[in-house]
Amino acid sequence: MSKEDNMSQSNKEMKPLPSAVSVLIVDDEPGMRSFLKKALSKKFALVETAGSVEDAEQLRSRCHFDLLIVDIRLPGRSGIEWDEALNDQERRSDIIFMTGYADMDVAIKALRAGASDFIMKPFHLEQMMKAVDRCIERRLLKRENLMLRREVSIGQSSTIIGSSDAMMEVKHVIERVAPTNAVILIEGESGTGKELVARQLHLLSGRQGPFVPVNCGAIAPELLESELFGHAAGSFTGAKGNREGLFSFASGGTIFLDEIGEMPLKMQTALLRVLEQRTIRPVGSEKEINIDVRVLAATNRKLADEVEAGNFRRDLFYRLNVLDIVIPPLRDRPDDVVELTHHFTRQLAAELGVKEVVWSHEDMLKLQQHEWPGNIRELRNMIERCILLGKPPAEYWKQQPKADVLGESGYPLDWTLKEVEKHHVTQVVDLHQGNKSAAARDLGVSRKTLDRKYKEWFDVSQNEEE
Repeated sequence: MSKEDNMSQSNKEMKPLPSAVSVLIVDDEPGMRSFLKKALSKKFALVETAGSVEDAEQLRSRCHFDLLIVDIRLPGRSGIEWDEALNDQERRSDIIFMTGYADMDVAIKALRAGASDFIMKPFHLEQMMKAVDRCIERRLLKRENLMLRREVSIGQSSTIIGSSDAMMEVKHVIERVAPTNAVILIEGESGTGKELVARQLHLLSGRQGPFVPVNCGAIAPELLESELFGHAAGSFTGAKGNREGLFSFASGGTIFLDEIGEMPLKMQTALLRVLEQRTIRPVGSEKEINIDVRVLAATNRKLADEVEAGNFRRDLFYRLNVLDIVIPPLRDRPDDVVELTHHFTRQLAAELGVKEVVWSHEDMLKLQQHEWPGNIRELRNMIERCILLGKPPAEYWKQQPKADVLGESGYPLDWTLKEVEKHHVTQVVDLHQGNKSAAARDLGVSRKTLDRKYKEWFDVSQNEEE
C-alpha cells in the first residue's frame, strides 16, 4: 500500500484533534519530512520541518512547539542527545521518536529520556497518527489538571475580606445566588474586587468547568469576536485553522466579562443573542454551537448612564441586570480597612519572605481616614511598599506632599489650576499602575487627550531642566 493510500484510509478514522497545536518534524530524509508535514498540516495550525538539530534549534528559538517528532539518527547530533539537552532546559514539548534501526537498547534509552512514544520505520500513517493522538490527549489532560490546580490555589486565597454591614450583605447575596445559573452584573469602582466576587460566585456554584476571566477593554475591538466565539479556517487573513473561542473553553464553567461597558456596540448585539439563545457562532462559520456557560459581567461605569448616552444597548443592559451586586468603595467601610490591612500584611510578608510591619494605633487611624481612591488595590500596593521599605505607614504619610493651607479638596490653595490638574491626573495614572487607557476612562477624557497632557507637562519640564 502506498503512502497516499495509507493517508486516505487513516484520515477517515482519525479523531478530531485541537487545531491550535504546533508540531516540529526533525528528520534528515526530505521525503519523510514532506510526507508527515502534508498529513499533519490538515489537522494542526502550525507544522514545521527541520533536517538537523541545529535547524530545529533555530525554529524553536522563534516559536514554541507542543509536539516534536524526531528521528533518532541525525547528522551531527542524535535525537536522544538533543532530547536530554532539552530536558535539562525544562523542555515543555512532548516528543515522539522515529528510527529505522531495531535496537531495543536505544528504544529503552529514548523512553527513559522522556519520550512520549517510539515508532519503528517504515510505519503506516495511521500508526503515527494514533501516537500523535495519544500525545495530544495526554497534553490536554495535563493542561486541564494544571487549570484545576490553579483554580484550587486561587480558591484557597479568594476569601472575601470584610465584616462591615455592606460587605456582609454582599456575601449573603453571593451565597444565595451562586448555585443558580442567573446572569449577574457586578458593579463597583476600580480596585474594589469585582473579579474576586466573580470567582467566589463560580467557586460556590458547583460548576465543574473552568473560570475564564476576560477583560473586554484590553482586547482590540476587531479581535474581540474571534477571542470570545472562535473562528473557522479561512475566515480572515491569517486564520489557517479552526480556533476555539473563550466561550467554548469555558464550557461547563463560568465566563467573566470584565469592563463590559467597553464592549463595542456590534459585539453587544452578538452577546445579547448568545445570552438569549445559549449558542455561539464562530467567525466565518454557519454552524451554531450550543454552550453551557454561566455569564458574569462587571463594570466600573454606570451602565444606566451609558444606555442614556447611547453607548450601551438598553436590551442588553436589562438582560445583564437581572441581578446586580454592588461593591461599596473602601472609603465607605473604614472598619474593613483594619481587617484588610492585617490580611495583606500576613500574605505579602509570606510572599516576599520578609518580616511583617507592626501597625500602631496611629497607623490604623491614618489608614481608616484615607479616602483610598484606588480602593483595595491601592491599599494593598501601599502595604507592599511599607513592607519592602520596612517602614510603617506613619513614615509613608510623612513623605506625602503637605502645605500649610489646604482647600476642601486637599490641594494647597496657592497652587495654580494647572498644578492641581497635573497632580490629580498623575495620581490617577499611578493608581492604575501606568495604564493610561484605564486612567483616561476614569478621568472622563480620551487617551489622546491624556497623552497630549503628558507631553505638554513632562516635555516642558525636561526642557526647563535642560
